Amino acid sequence: MRLIDITNSYPHLVAEQLAHTDTQYLKVYSLGSTTVVYSRAKTHDELLFTNDTRNIQDAELEFALAKLCGAALASVTVVRGPKLAEITLHTKQPATES
Repeated sequence: MRLIDITNSYPHLVAEQLAHTDTQYLKVYSLGSTTVVYSRAKTHDELLFTNDTRNIQDAELEFALAKLCGAALASVTVVRGPKLAEITLHTKQPATES
């Protein structure tokens, strides 16, 4: 499997996400017939997987999660739907000084 950066093919998606959400970083990847949208915000990272023809396979989730976030599939919760899957990784907030 290979993740291919196809962010330049989605300028409207990138502009809308950055303008209207708390997203600070956004990349779109092709994983064969599956599209992976990876976004990063202050409090969380999200991976959204879509495929027009079939449901998302665990091997695709494991591969992208390891490559992009360095996390294991067993350590996250996957929200699944028909032909899509979403993973949210909550990041730790830095301690504020009192």
